[in-house]
Amino acid sequence: MRILGIDPGLRRTGFGVVDAVGERLRYVASGTVVVPANLGLSQRLKVILDNLREVAGDTRPDVAAMEKVFLNTNPASTLLLGQARGAALCALADSGLEVHEYTALQIKKSVVGTGRAAKEQVQAMVQHLLSLDGRPAPDSADALACAICHAHAAPLADRLGGLGALATPGRARMRRGRLIALS
Repeated sequence: MRILGIDPGLRRTGFGVVDAVGERLRYVASGTVVVPANLGLSQRLKVILDNLREVAGDTRPDVAAMEKVFLNTNPASTLLLGQARGAALCALADSGLEVHEYTALQIKKSVVGTGRAAKEQVQAMVQHLLSLDGRPAPDSADALACAICHAHAAPLADRLGGLGALATPGRARMRRGRLIALS
């Protein structure tokens, strides 16, 4: 399974692509879409849309994973981040990809082992897990971590009866970054 991970942002959107074969992970590509600050909002969103559409076309992923928006103390920042996420979601949907969403806590817990990990810890673990020669840039590392999180979560979800089982009340749910099977 080839997974495209996205770390959305209005100024910098990270992307990372990994192949998951069983429990083995292989690095494919990563980078950061840097949006020029001198553009208006609609043009900035178009840069994100166009670039992620191109990444999806070039790397041909089977599925996408994206970090969920967290509630920020600044509502205006949260709204802008939501619009960047919307542009990213549109690019992925336009590319025909199913998108799975994970919280920052879930991603960090899956990659580092603790939901309170620092960015440097995430970068170091992504480097280790993918056998990279150097540490990836922070936005790329976060996107790769998102893809790794999905690679870890998808087989478990499949064993529980498909990804739809996660949304079915009474079967399983996420709590504090952990999948809890309910009887």
